[in-house]
This record gives sequence, C-alpha cells and structure tokens, in this order.
Amino acid sequence: MDGHATQVGGAIVDSGNFDWEKAGKFPGLTTPDDSYHGITYTEKFGKAAYITKLTAQVMRDLGSIPSPHNAFLLNLGLETLFLRMERHCSNAQAIAEYLSKNDKISWVKYCGLPGDKYYELGQKYLPNGSCGVISFGVKGGREAAVKFMDGLKLAAIVTHVADARTSVLHPASHTHRQLNDQELEAAGVTPDLIRFSVGIENVEDIIADIQQALDNI
Repeated sequence: MDGHATQVGGAIVDSGNFDWEKAGKFPGLTTPDDSYHGITYTEKFGKAAYITKLTAQVMRDLGSIPSPHNAFLLNLGLETLFLRMERHCSNAQAIAEYLSKNDKISWVKYCGLPGDKYYELGQKYLPNGSCGVISFGVKGGREAAVKFMDGLKLAAIVTHVADARTSVLHPASHTHRQLNDQELEAAGVTPDLIRFSVGIENVEDIIADIQQALDNI
C-alpha cells in the first residue's frame, strides 16, 4: 500500500456479510468473551461483529495500530496507489510475455498470460490488470538461478513485493535456503524459481536488465 517499503502496515476491509456462526469455527466471535463483560460479538453487534472485536479486543491486547508517523507514510503512498498499480500491471504483463518467449526461461506463471491455469479467473476478477508479481524458472536450475540473480543491476534483491522498485527473490537460496530440494518441492518452491515483483521503472529498462543477466548464464 505504501509502495516504498518504508513501513509495514495494512488495512482490514470487512463487508459484514460473512456468517461467522454458520462457519462453526470462530469461537472468538461466536462465544462469550470473558475479557469484555462476557459479550458474544455476533449476537450483540451483528454485521459489525468482526470489526468491533478488532477494535475492542485485538487492538486493546496487541496494539495493532500504526504509529502516527507510520500512518503518515501509509497515507502518503495511498495517494499514488491507483497510478502505481496501473504501471505495475502493464509492466508485468509485458515482462511476462517477454519471459514466455525467452529460450533461457523454462516456465512462467502469471495469470495475465493466455494458457495460464488462472487466466480465465484473472480475466473475470481482474479485468484492469492482474498484478505486478511474476514467478518463473531459469533453465539450469538452482545454480543458473543464483547466477541470474547475481547478474541483475537494476532490480533490487530484497523480499519486498509491490515496491516502486523492481524487487527480485530466489527463494531456494534466500528465504527457503534451509530446505533441501525435496522439501522445496513439497513446499511448492522449485530450486529454479524466481519471484519477480515488477516495479514502475521504464519497462524496456527492466527487460534489458533481465536480458543482460540471462546473457551471463
């Protein structure tokens, strides 16, 4: 939401239409809360049960609220969210199409690509652009993926997603480096997988950076 990796935060959006009682697995909402006069949130607040519990109990107990400065940074980023998302999506679409035709890439997962298993759902629910994150595999497995990462010049090697900067991660050698190949496969993380969060830079510059890194493999 802030777009610049300056703080961690978010927003909760609740329509009030989820049936907590019928679901049968949310006792925190459907049974008496002894810490708050024994009220049952679904009975007392109806559609406002969830948001009331968050503000009356969760925020009270865990302090789940941003500081004034964090709120300022979040709001500052929100002012450009609409423009940033358009650019994230258009850049990612172009890069996904480029990767799908690159002979050094073994596979690409992006719901904006025809043939992707989520393509139809993407067209239905995300008609104005799917997202800015692409997953793809580099031919040559783990070693080639690491070499690709080392060759990038524009993209930042960080865990961020939806940053204004293009941010890239090789989970097998970073966030999931303690897992062996079998454990990676079980977690759905192949050794060749690159997670690419496309930024708002000029798309031709991003593609050029990817291409020169692939040329080094």
